Amino acid sequence: MMKHWAQNGLKALTSACVLSMMATVAWSQSLTWLGTLPYGRWSRAYGVSADGAVVVGVSNYLGGYGSAFRWTASGGMQALDTLGGYVSYAYGVSADGAVVVGTAFDYYDYDYDYARAFRWTVDGGTQNLGALGGGESAAYGVSADGAVVVGGAFNAAGRWRAFRWTASGGMQDLGTLGGGWSEAYGVSADGAVVVGGAQNAAWQWRAFRWTAAGGMQDLGTLPGYDESYASGVSADGAVVVGWAENAAGRSRAFRWTAAGGMQDLGTLGGDESVAYGVSADGTVVVGEAENAAGYWRAFRWTVGGGMENLNTTYASLLTNGSVLYEARAISPDGRYIVGVGYNAVTGRDEAFLLDTGPRCTTHNGDVDANGCVDDADLLAVLFNFGNSGNNLGREDTNCDGTVDDADLLQVLFNFGSGC
Repeated sequence: MMKHWAQNGLKALTSACVLSMMATVAWSQSLTWLGTLPYGRWSRAYGVSADGAVVVGVSNYLGGYGSAFRWTASGGMQALDTLGGYVSYAYGVSADGAVVVGTAFDYYDYDYDYARAFRWTVDGGTQNLGALGGGESAAYGVSADGAVVVGGAFNAAGRWRAFRWTASGGMQDLGTLGGGWSEAYGVSADGAVVVGGAQNAAWQWRAFRWTAAGGMQDLGTLPGYDESYASGVSADGAVVVGWAENAAGRSRAFRWTAAGGMQDLGTLGGDESVAYGVSADGTVVVGEAENAAGYWRAFRWTVGGGMENLNTTYASLLTNGSVLYEARAISPDGRYIVGVGYNAVTGRDEAFLLDTGPRCTTHNGDVDANGCVDDADLLAVLFNFGNSGNNLGREDTNCDGTVDDADLLQVLFNFGSGC
């Protein structure tokens, strides 16, 4: 009788754990289509805050020109103040979502207007960052605290140059690799490392990594490719991502480190790929890649798993007919991904926010994080035993990508702790 009761109790407990885990997975992973500005027909997302609460990009407004937007879950999509013109784009956002950078026209007449880099804040609105002595400029990246802005601007000689801007120092020309032009696309969390593309003495574009101490470093290009561009950098500036191009204009995504050089990230079965964003620790890269059928699809690449099609990994979140085209940015912890795709419900291209769920964090075996390592945690590991991948949750106690003996032993070793 006691044995029968114990078996039934174990089954009930197992069922409860399974239901709890299913609920957690359903809650933690989601796809949000961000819509458009009033009467808009399309939108694109280019940046996301650290907590996924703020997304920035561009949407056409009132059926007309593109307008920079800042989206929040509570307020929806809101157009940012302009510099006086019709068109604006938001490309980057600070970690807390309070600072947005981009480019905006400063006059309504196309015969006189200029595109100018801007820095927008919740309290101060849109600030014109000027240029390097020429007419136009554009801001593409911002440091985690919003204090450092990078981009490109015309100098007095009419050459487009990469810049680094601070409130105290203004806009600094970062130079080139021996050629005439350069442009900055990304900046490290502390603003000390800037990456982008610059022309060398042969006027070929090459990915660069800039520091105040070392200046502009040529990162080279992939074998068989003539040029390269760097689009993103890890928080500490050690990992750089971007793409290389050959003479035919075909591209291939790369990930660069000082120790390993430039690594080809491959494709989704086609010929081309482009990397745009990277997580703070440099282990997760996002972008777009060509599949075997020749269509471009949003991808995520990880050190352990290589390149995966986000449309396949998160197929359960996509309404029949919806597609994720590009992944343009990723949050520092690798959880939130933004970009553009086709929303089958509205029948238009829209910005999206993909919540992939919490990333793995090592712990003492308290799988359900209730402060007590007990039967529920043991059953959770047993139920997922043998599973592997990038989104295993807390069942993967040591974060090695597999739920195995090591995770089971972690729970057993700490069994009863905190109870």
